[in-house]
Amino acid sequence: MRCIAALLFMLLSTVAIFSQGSHSPAERNLSPAEQAIAEATKLIGKNPKDFEAYNALALALSRRAREASDVRFYAQAEQALQKSFEISPDNFDGKRIQVWLLLGKHEFAAALEEAKKLNKKAPDDVMVYGFLTDANVELGNYQDAEVAAQWMLNLRPANLPGLTRAAYLRELYGDVEGALELMNMAYQSTPPSELEDAAWILTQMAHLKLAIGKTEEAETLLQQALMRFPGYHYALGNLAKVRIAQKRFGEAVDLLQQRYRAAAHAENLYDLAEALELAGRSDEAKAAFEQFEAKSLAESARADNSNRELIFYFADHAHQPGKALEVAQHEYTMRHDVYTLDAYAWALYANGQYLEAQKQVQKALSVGIQNANMFRRAGEIELKCGNLAAAEDYLRRAAMLNATGSEEAKRLLAQLDGATMQR
Repeated sequence: MRCIAALLFMLLSTVAIFSQGSHSPAERNLSPAEQAIAEATKLIGKNPKDFEAYNALALALSRRAREASDVRFYAQAEQALQKSFEISPDNFDGKRIQVWLLLGKHEFAAALEEAKKLNKKAPDDVMVYGFLTDANVELGNYQDAEVAAQWMLNLRPANLPGLTRAAYLRELYGDVEGALELMNMAYQSTPPSELEDAAWILTQMAHLKLAIGKTEEAETLLQQALMRFPGYHYALGNLAKVRIAQKRFGEAVDLLQQRYRAAAHAENLYDLAEALELAGRSDEAKAAFEQFEAKSLAESARADNSNRELIFYFADHAHQPGKALEVAQHEYTMRHDVYTLDAYAWALYANGQYLEAQKQVQKALSVGIQNANMFRRAGEIELKCGNLAAAEDYLRRAAMLNATGSEEAKRLLAQLDGATMQR
């Protein structure tokens, strides 16, 4: 969900240069990204040879891609950027936006290489360190990501994009309270006019609250996000998680249907199918899963895919472990972040390769992440490896978080306790 979305905070100053004019009444009803698109388009109309205006248009279109969760805006941004390069080949701002687009399309290895080249040209550019952070995080190079994020904060203390990246790394390292503190600092620094940015940070804070079982606090933050940016797809998805935790499954379905209408991505359909199943709407769930499978397979070879969801679908719902492992092995060749390692471990588990599954899940958890579902899966893997003490430890850690995955961990613990008493 947060995959390099935070990058746009870094780009606000660039957009602001092209957004200082007065807006017509119609434009004031547009989103921040749509307003920036309108302003850049006006400047291009006045001077079609202004490469900076095309850069601003590309940037605004990229921002709109996040607002609307619509990757088609990335293609339009690439077209605008090509115009910029036709006027001013290899201009530095254009090259930076080009890396951002690679990140937006999930081409992380390519983005990392291009960011390294820009870093050599401008070793004091904060934005480029943001690119290095994002690409390394998504590839699982966490030490390199941490170094780059620290450079961001060294060069410009307490800068907003540096804070959000540091927060994400703290979450990965298991310091959820520290992540919340940094996200709150970022929120307090967000300009009042940046409604979507504020909604994004509030949604991330809610995500962190959910990870440690603070459901009511998460709900409050999400309601604030939706007041700031009505219909915001990220907030709708997290509010659905709140409703699932509250066992209000029908409401979760409604929220996820609303999100899918706004952002018809395969991973969003997967979440909807699972919610339909929880709500007891089996036929609808079956149809949604079938649609998800077709949609996910169609994009599986692309960098921007739903392969992690596809792995869990094949392993847990379709009961086709061979296919789960095939997808997982493909994804594993591309990236080694904790979420990919966890999915890979589960595919191995589904295929009876318990020791290799144990190796991969331990590698994922060694980063420090506190995730109830990961702990629960690790517990199940340890059980199959015959390590009862380690299994119980992971399951208890999952249960203590009172988050998604905790309830299943508690059920498994009860089974273990019952089996122990019968001995």
